[in-house]
Amino acid sequence: MGSQQQIHEMRQRAHQAGIPGSSKMSEQQLKDAMKKVDKGMDPAMAKQKAKS
Repeated sequence: MGSQQQIHEMRQRAHQAGIPGSSKMSEQQLKDAMKKVDKGMDPAMAKQKAKS
C-alpha cells in the first residue's frame, strides 16, 4: 500500500481528471479508474467500472 501522501496526490489527480467521489475510493480503485480515464473513458464510467 502507498503512503498517505501518495494516496492524497492520486486523489487530487483523480479529482482533476473529473472522477467524482475519489475521496471514498481505495488506492487500487483510483489506479484502475485513472488508467481507464487515460485511455479515454468517461470519468464517471471509469469510477463505476473500477468499483465493480
